[in-house]
Amino acid sequence: MIKVSFPDGAVREYDPGTSSMDIARSISEGLARRILAASVNGQVWDLNRPIYEDSAIKFLAWDDKDGKSTFWHSTAHLMAEAIEARFPGVKFWVGPPIDNGGFYYDIDLGGRSITEEDLRALETDMAALAKKNNPYVRKAISKADAVAYFTEKGDEYKLDLLQNLEDGNITLYSQGNFTDLCRGPHIPSTGLIKAVKLTNIAGAYWKGDEKNKQLTRVYGISFPSQKELDEYLTLLEEAKKRDHRKLGKELGIYTMDDDVGQGLIMWMPNGTIIIEELEKLAKETEGDAGYHRVVTPHIAKENMYLTSGHLPYYADSMYPPMELDGEKYYLKSMNCPHHHKIYAAEPKSYRDLPYRLAEYGTVYRYEQSGELFGLMRVRCLHMNDAHIYCTKSQFESEFRAVNDMYLKYFKIFGIDKYVMRLSLHSPEKLGIKYVNHPELWKETEEMVRQVLIDSNIPFVEVQDEAAFYGPKIDVQIFSVIGREFTLATNQVDFSQGRSFKLEYTTAENETDVPLIIHRAPLGTHERFIGFLLEHYAGKLPVWLSPAQVKVLPISDKFMDYAKVVLGKLKAAGVRASIDDRNEKIGKKIRETELQRIPYMLVIGEKEMNEGKVAVRRQGKGDSGVVLVEDFLTVISREITNRSNED
Repeated sequence: MIKVSFPDGAVREYDPGTSSMDIARSISEGLARRILAASVNGQVWDLNRPIYEDSAIKFLAWDDKDGKSTFWHSTAHLMAEAIEARFPGVKFWVGPPIDNGGFYYDIDLGGRSITEEDLRALETDMAALAKKNNPYVRKAISKADAVAYFTEKGDEYKLDLLQNLEDGNITLYSQGNFTDLCRGPHIPSTGLIKAVKLTNIAGAYWKGDEKNKQLTRVYGISFPSQKELDEYLTLLEEAKKRDHRKLGKELGIYTMDDDVGQGLIMWMPNGTIIIEELEKLAKETEGDAGYHRVVTPHIAKENMYLTSGHLPYYADSMYPPMELDGEKYYLKSMNCPHHHKIYAAEPKSYRDLPYRLAEYGTVYRYEQSGELFGLMRVRCLHMNDAHIYCTKSQFESEFRAVNDMYLKYFKIFGIDKYVMRLSLHSPEKLGIKYVNHPELWKETEEMVRQVLIDSNIPFVEVQDEAAFYGPKIDVQIFSVIGREFTLATNQVDFSQGRSFKLEYTTAENETDVPLIIHRAPLGTHERFIGFLLEHYAGKLPVWLSPAQVKVLPISDKFMDYAKVVLGKLKAAGVRASIDDRNEKIGKKIRETELQRIPYMLVIGEKEMNEGKVAVRRQGKGDSGVVLVEDFLTVISREITNRSNED
């Protein structure tokens, strides 16, 4: 018999070879109908896969992230079956689920194209295939047999994948008339897929390399019910209106240019104002928290990244080296090694700790071209970075203080929904993906977990997503329409202090190595501003808005008074301008609304004679006629308090 333990601590015994579905049915038929997959000893498995050893099991339903991912990956295979039937001879590269929802498949149509009409026809085909309720069948296969199978099919894409797979770890999945090389997992059968929408067609270079052939990428989304799909499509329409790429162009926030390069953002004047306001907030907050600000170079020698361990662990995400005077230099892809060097520049004692270094550092990461996306995935990033060097006894209070800083920022920006992802290592990958210190991994992971529990902060645990030098927290936030974003990270590092020989003198006059906390509460300018544009639908709070007030004289004869008002606004530090065009006031108001400027001050004869302004709030209409000084009091308070009203 094998022992199976459940999340609530219960343990049951079953015959070897029992599947997760059998176990679910032994509890209740209702549970068996709801679940899509199972986590077995931390790995997501098919429900019908047999279990032969003592295991910890967690059932995964639609409400679980891994349940959704399994559902969407299975739908990708259903789509592939429909595509293969409609386009004989098509070849498939990869078809993964997407973190923020849905799936895609990269396909080679042999020079043919796929149209919007084809997508609609494929949806109909998929619905018919789903109704057949075909099971997803997993088959282990030897590498030699797999190579023979795909050689016979003439599938160079799968043969390429097989080169890097080890014999004994290769599986095929089949449903209906479709078979593909896949590690899984999948849902039990196609009948669970009740509603599908194929959303987009795009080009994607094979392996994300622009030197390779361009494939066709077909995107889609699926749900267990039509009602959920309808709700999603409504949300999608709202999301399109809030797309930061669209808003960034309309509001003059940023631009990109092929002559500069893919993924390299140029911030326009309006975007630069937002950046400066965010930096001001960070500097004030970090100054109050005892951080020291530093500035470090954009390049460094290879040896420093070898010491840190980023080479070779992180080499694929770094730009190629430059060779000068017989030395290799890399563009900076992270700030931490530079900060470690600053720490080491002067002797430290326990009296100097915690020692906190902060920098809005510019880093460069070579994201694959196929992964670049507006402000969310770029190659040049401006990071709200900091590193805290502390003793073990100081760790809890320092780590808690960082989390409190996150919560403060959430309140300022009106972020009501968030979750912390505690990312842990995988013991099997020590020395490969993670530094090989098993006891330190165990100790630091428990330290982080306990701080989160003691702080009553909502969190989930995920395996095999830690940094190579220690556990981390990834902060997941949700916009007002429920879209999920990865904002920032809070990492614990027990390794680099040793690598860089960082020390401090203890109270007993001995030497010890500090723990290091890597944290970036506002993430990067790029990703965070992208989030804010979508979160606020471009209607930024007054303190953050590039233009805060537009003065609208009804006609030229009130222009002199409008200039007086403008002078008072600017003297008070308000970002303001005059619309001095010879246009009707209605048109001026409409266009100012489209520019999403928080306040409009309309000026006519009455306002001029009484030293007042007629106030209009963006999206809310008239707010009344007030003295200029009274308006200045109101807006100055909003700016100073960083009010979150739009």
